[in-house]
Amino acid sequence: MSRSLDGLVLAPVADQAPGQVGTRTRFTYHERDGEVWAEYAGGDVVRGHLVGTREGDRLDFRYVQLKQDGTTSSGHCVSAVVVLSDGRVRLEESWEWESQTGSGTSVVEQVTEHSP
Repeated sequence: MSRSLDGLVLAPVADQAPGQVGTRTRFTYHERDGEVWAEYAGGDVVRGHLVGTREGDRLDFRYVQLKQDGTTSSGHCVSAVVVLSDGRVRLEESWEWESQTGSGTSVVEQVTEHSP
C-alpha cells in the first residue's frame, strides 16, 4: 500500500540554481482522493503552491512561486513516490518551467523536524 503524503513535510536534498527551491525550502503536502497539493516557502522562495493528482506512486502537478526578488514563475512536475528503508518518503522529480526556459530533476525527502 502506498504511503499517504497528507501532512508530510519534505525538503530538497540539494540546492537547485540560484533563485529556485533549495535545502532551506519546506513543502507541506496534503492529499485526498487522488488530489495532491502543497504550500512551500524558504530560501529564495517567499511563497509557492502546487496542485495536481496522484495515481499509485506517480504525482503529476503544476507549481507556481513568488521569489524574494518579487518575480513569479510556474512549471510542471512529475514525481515518483518512494518509501525509504527508514520509512520516510522521497519524491524523485522531473520538472520543467512553463514561464521560462529550463528543466531538470530533483529529489525531496521527508524531514522529521519541522524547521523553517
